[in-house]
Amino acid sequence: MTSRRETVLSALFALLDGALSAKVLRNEPLPERIPQDGLVILRDGDPGEPSVTLSPVSYLYEHRAELDVAVQGAGASARDAAFDTLLETIAAAVAGDRTLGGLADRVEALAPVPSEIATEGAVPIKAATIPVVLIYATTDPLT
Repeated sequence: MTSRRETVLSALFALLDGALSAKVLRNEPLPERIPQDGLVILRDGDPGEPSVTLSPVSYLYEHRAELDVAVQGAGASARDAAFDTLLETIAAAVAGDRTLGGLADRVEALAPVPSEIATEGAVPIKAATIPVVLIYATTDPLT
């Protein structure tokens, strides 16, 4: 049996993987080279402390996962455009299924803080971490 946490994270991964032309990974290190269409790495993040209700017992999580998003390109304007397109596609995917097919109560992507990463001898990278709040309930904190 798969835990609710894993089910929700897997559904988010599948949603992104199906909607994006960028390569989508989960809990992988940032590779040395970014694919041409960009890269998104889903990090499991922190489920935080749940709100608990009794009768019946239910644990409501506001799990904070993260998406590491990166594009690489020779020109700043090309990087900016590719980065913006990737963020727009992520936003549309999340907005199109805010409950991940009923597995979560709500999914909300928060604003990123972009940065430029200069790498010696390589084309610069534009990257950001996007917090994604996954709200879901479970009957046990371990499942």
